[in-house]
Amino acid sequence: MKTLNSLALSVMLLFGGSMLQAQKLSSVENKIVEKVKAYDNESIAFLEKVVNINSGTMHLAGVRAVGREFDAAFSAIDFTTQWIEMPTDMHRAGHLFASIKGQKGKKLLLIGHLDTIFEANSPFQTFERKDSIAFAPGGNDMKGGDVVVLYALKVLHELNLLNDRTITVAFTGDEESTGKPLTISRKDLIEAAKESDIALGFETATGFNNATIARRGASGWKVETAGKRAHSSGVFSERTGAGAIFEMSRILHQFYEEVRGEQYLTFNPGNLLGGTFVGYDKMKSSGTAFGKSNVVAQTAIVHGGLRFISEEQKENAREKMRAIVANNLPSTNATITFTNSYPAMGPTEANMMLLGELSDVSEALGFGEVAAYDPGRRGAADISFVADYVDGLDGLGSMGTGAHTPQENINLATFNALIQRTAVFIYRLTRD
Repeated sequence: MKTLNSLALSVMLLFGGSMLQAQKLSSVENKIVEKVKAYDNESIAFLEKVVNINSGTMHLAGVRAVGREFDAAFSAIDFTTQWIEMPTDMHRAGHLFASIKGQKGKKLLLIGHLDTIFEANSPFQTFERKDSIAFAPGGNDMKGGDVVVLYALKVLHELNLLNDRTITVAFTGDEESTGKPLTISRKDLIEAAKESDIALGFETATGFNNATIARRGASGWKVETAGKRAHSSGVFSERTGAGAIFEMSRILHQFYEEVRGEQYLTFNPGNLLGGTFVGYDKMKSSGTAFGKSNVVAQTAIVHGGLRFISEEQKENAREKMRAIVANNLPSTNATITFTNSYPAMGPTEANMMLLGELSDVSEALGFGEVAAYDPGRRGAADISFVADYVDGLDGLGSMGTGAHTPQENINLATFNALIQRTAVFIYRLTRD
C-alpha cells in the first residue's frame, strides 16, 4: 500500500506541479460566492433550528423530526426526497435521501447524518451562540455539515446551475450507532454509490485547510474467559488453576505487547466485567458483576474496538488476537468473537486527485491549499461503506471542537466560507 506521502508526491509529479497554480474564479463562480454570502444569517438560523431538535440515535422521533426539516428544505429546491424506513426490530429511525437526475457532469453522492450522540436525556440540548462560536449538541458532528450541503445546493439551484445534473444526498439516521445488520442499514447508501462517480462526506472538518482521503475502519471484539469456581486458597494449584480474571489479564496484556505497534492499527477494551457472575446490557453498554475476594472468578468478559486502515491489516490483527486467546492459563478457557462495523477507506491516488481539485478551489477563493489529514486521527464514518465503489473525500463539513462532549461547538466565522468552497467545488465537479 502506498503511504500518504508517496501518493501526494506521485500526484504532484503527474500534474507537473499544476496543483500549485489554482484556476481563478470564473464570473459564474463569483456569482456563487456572492449568493452564498447573502445566506450567512439564514444558514446559521437553520442550523440553530435543527440543533435544537434532539436527534440522539435512539431518539427515533427526534431523528425523524430533523429529517422532516431537511426534507422540506430539499423539496423546496426541487430535489425528490425519500424517507427510507428501517425494520422495527433494528430500533433505528431510517434515512433521508434527496436527489436530482440528469445527463450532464459527474454524478455526485453527498453524505451526512441526522443523528447525534446526545440522547433525549442529555443535559446538553440547545444551541447557544457566544460571538463567533456556537455551542451546539451534534452541531459540529454533524448537523453543521448537513447545512453546508443544503445551502451549497440551494445557491446552485437558484443560479440554475443544477439543471440536468445528477446528485444524491444521503443523510443517514444512525451513523453514531449503526443499525444491524449492515446489509440492511447501509444497503441504500451502497446502491447510491454504485450509481455515482464521486462521494463527498461532510463529517466535521479537521481544519479549514485539511480534508480526508483515508479513514480507518472499525470493528468490535469480545473476549470471554472462564475459570474454575473455587475457594481462593487453592488458586494457582493444579486442581483450581488461575481463574477467569487472571486469564483475561493475560490476554489483554499480550494484546498490548504483541498486537500493538503497526501504523494506523489501534484497539481498545471499552469495558471489563469479572467475578463469580456477570451481566451485560448490550443496548446500554453497561453491566454488573458479583464476586468475592475469597472465591476464584469463574467468568470475565471484555468488549472492545479495533481500528484499521485496510482489510488486510484488520485480518492480520484478528489472527494475532485469536492465537493469544487460544493459549490458556491452567484450568481456564477463552473465546474471542468479532463484529464488523465500518470498513476502511484507503488512501487512493484517485482520492488524492480529488483533493487536488478541492485545493484548487480553495486557493482560487483565497483560502489556501488543502492538505490530506492523518487518517490515524480520524474515526470511522459512512463514507467508508462506499469507498470500494467510488472515489471520495470526507471531512468537508463544519469546523469546531469538542465533538461528542458537552463542549461541542461550531466556529461560525468559517461556516459561510465552507459553504462557498463546497458550492464552487460541486459546480466544478458537475460541469460538462
